[in-house]
Amino acid sequence: MAATFGRRLRRGAGSAAIAALVVAALTASQAPGSADRAQAAPDRAPGPPADSTVDGDSPYYTDLPPLNSPVPPSGSRKKPGRQAAIGPAEAGIPATVLAAYRKAEASVAATDPGCRLPWQLLAAIGKVESGQARGGAVDAEGTTLRPILGPQLNGKGFARITDTDRGRYDGDLTHDRAVGPMQFIPSTWSQGGPDGTGWGADGNGDGKKDPHNVFDAALAAGHYLCGGGRDLSLARDLDRAVLAYNHSEDYLRTVLSWYAFYRKGTHEVPDGTGVLPVHHSGGTSGGTVSRRGAAPAKPGRTADDSAKDGGKGAGKNAGKEQGESRPGANGPSSGGTSGATDGAPGTGGTGSNGGTGGSGTGGTGGTKPPTDPTDPTDPTNPAPLTVLERAGDKDLTATTGDTFTTPPQVRAKDGAGKPVAGAPVRFAVTGTTDARFPDGAADVTVTTDKDGLATAPALRAGKSTGTFTVRATAVGRTVPPVDF
Repeated sequence: MAATFGRRLRRGAGSAAIAALVVAALTASQAPGSADRAQAAPDRAPGPPADSTVDGDSPYYTDLPPLNSPVPPSGSRKKPGRQAAIGPAEAGIPATVLAAYRKAEASVAATDPGCRLPWQLLAAIGKVESGQARGGAVDAEGTTLRPILGPQLNGKGFARITDTDRGRYDGDLTHDRAVGPMQFIPSTWSQGGPDGTGWGADGNGDGKKDPHNVFDAALAAGHYLCGGGRDLSLARDLDRAVLAYNHSEDYLRTVLSWYAFYRKGTHEVPDGTGVLPVHHSGGTSGGTVSRRGAAPAKPGRTADDSAKDGGKGAGKNAGKEQGESRPGANGPSSGGTSGATDGAPGTGGTGSNGGTGGSGTGGTGGTKPPTDPTDPTDPTNPAPLTVLERAGDKDLTATTGDTFTTPPQVRAKDGAGKPVAGAPVRFAVTGTTDARFPDGAADVTVTTDKDGLATAPALRAGKSTGTFTVRATAVGRTVPPVDF
């Protein structure tokens, strides 16, 4: 088994060497149904069905670990009163995120010892999916400070998946988005699974199954990887598990590279200080939000709304900037590096089997990658919201058992009184009542639209008469709440 695993990692290392020279080397197609995936399909283990992967085969972070080992040099010692930094920065995992992976490993070991789930595999997937929850941007309970959302799956560059959770997890009432540090599609989280109630899990024992919580998401990912009776100490089952998460062979190689790296040694770093990845399989660098949710509708295309979701691709001109090396079109292509963000031109693509390549300067150069408006590190991030204003009636009424005709709605504004788009707002039902949002949720998080409006999903009155309060609060901002 070890020899087989070693050969696989050496192949991955070869790809890493190419990626060091050509950023686009690991940006091959992930479109399900392509010839290479069809050949690999029979190797998938039973358990999670092949057409319901966690991340839907969409783009992912392609950053690779450094070549030097994270194991500290011989003779290195921790100085008194200080926490030693062991190895390269990439070996550091944020404290709460690391605790979540280890807790998930212990939990799965107790309930499914035959799976032999290593926490380093969860760490590798977490790195590729969300950059370890954006470098550990989580609160003390392990919930992300800002929702990590994939693009809207509206068929524009991605598969079309109409809303399945009524906005409960992704704040989108029309289409689904993948969510959280392990990037679960809402339907995968809440549907299917061994008992038909979804793969969602309660990893921190708070009685909730929240895909935005790294403890819950890590445990859910562990259960998913172990599906079908897999033994992850076997190279064959390990491959099957990762390919069940995402069908791409390049995804497999990238995850296994990080897995091997983390197995050599890691160290804990404070939350919020983890190294952020910059390269996506869509072919650009920059941004801090993972792109998960569903396979592209056509290989090589990127989402029209990638600017909203941050750093996923270079938009409609991505192919031109990379020598038209459309991944998966008629075979592999080395493409070319996209223009550097400081204005340097790209290197051009060599192309093969369908890629036209480029013989000279390649990319346009100086083209900034799209940014995520919810990420405070983005230079084009809009001014932060300073106030929430009620946008509708304060008092809402409904007959017991019916849906309120007017949903709670607020508008987010900045210090200049301008609307703030892309800001997360949480609506929570408080008081003694059985009124609930869809799926029995007592609270939901939605994002403001281009006009700064945040609209709660349909609220259904309970069977008991009386009054209660719906409170709207700005996630991650200290501003006065709005009560309905």
